[in-house]
Order: sequence, then structure tokens, then C-alpha cells
Amino acid sequence: MSQPKPPTKDAYSLILEAIDIGVYRPGDRLVESELAERFGMSRTPIREALQRLETQSLLERDGRSLIVASLDHNQMAELYVVRRELEGLAAGLAARHATEEEIRVLREMVKDDDALVGDPVALARANRRFHKQIHLASHNRYLVQQLDLVHRTMALMATTSLAAEGRGEIAQNEHAGIVAAIAARDEAAADKALREHISVAFMTRLKQDADARERGR
Repeated sequence: MSQPKPPTKDAYSLILEAIDIGVYRPGDRLVESELAERFGMSRTPIREALQRLETQSLLERDGRSLIVASLDHNQMAELYVVRRELEGLAAGLAARHATEEEIRVLREMVKDDDALVGDPVALARANRRFHKQIHLASHNRYLVQQLDLVHRTMALMATTSLAAEGRGEIAQNEHAGIVAAIAARDEAAADKALREHISVAFMTRLKQDADARERGR
């Protein structure tokens, strides 16, 4: 009798991905039994994953329940400040250390992702992949670790800035400029281009939040 195949991802990764793609949103309650059933695994790895996510402040307590954490305005601003600095550093280091193969992959990603401009969810997923590729091209393991933490926390934002009208096309043009600077081995230009990219994303998100508050009145 054949044994069932183990899941390709562990419980932590599965829950984090579910938060990231909006299956679970800030304020949603996470229940061990429901998660175990959804992901087809026992409750023990689910419990351990929830504890890990709580330790990382991605989940928080609401009485005896664990809910997906949310970011207030100040936390979001603090996160974007750190992200801008680290992402810029990664782009600068990528301009110095990226292999020609890594640069070709980045170019291909930009070209492929242009087809996703009309689909904010798919484009957001591709955007994360693109940024991760730049992180790896920096060839600095400690920087990659810190950026992984920042991007995990970004999952707590209920919407993507790429959903704003026109933002997808603009972001893709910015991505092309970042890759061009990396390919030219211009560290300062790559750093500046990625910092500006993150700043525009932050401003877009601030406008989204302002609009949401206005609608909620």
C-alpha cells in the first residue's frame, strides 16, 4: 500500500502564503482544526507554525484566539522606511555582484510580467518574485534574511499598491529601469532607482488608505 505523499510545503509556509494572497486577512481568526483540514496535515505542525508566526508578530492574541495581525499607520510607515533602505542596498550590491545569468533572468521577469498588468493579484505575486531575485543577486545572505523578514510583514497589508489604477504599468517601467541600472553595473543608479520605486509604492498605498477612510465615513 502506497504511503500518502507529504505536503510540498511545511505548515508555516502554507499559512504564510495564505495570509500573503489574502485567504486570511488582518483580523481573521486562525483555528488549528480548520487549518489542519485545509492543508491536509495533523494539528501538531499547525500549532508549531502558529506559535512561530505569533513570535514573529504576524499573528496576535485576541482573548484565547489567534488572529492575523494588522499594521497601523505608524507601523506601515516604519516598515516602508526600512524596506526602502534595504531594497536600495540590495540593488546596489546586485549591480556589483550579479552574474550575467541573474541579470538575464531579471530582464525576462520584467518582460513576462508586463502581461500581468491587468491582474493585480498575479502581478503582486510576480512582483515579490522579482524583488526576491534582486535580493539573491546581492549575494549577501544577511541582507537576504532581513529582507525576508520585511516581506513577511508586508503580507499583513490587506491590499496591494499594484491594485491602484495605473500603478501596475508604472511599476513595470520602474522595474525595467532598476534592471537597466543593475546591468550597467551602476551601483548608485540601481540603489536610487529601487529606493524611488519603494517610495512611489508607499505614496500609492497612503492614497489607497486615505480613500478607504473617506469611503468608510
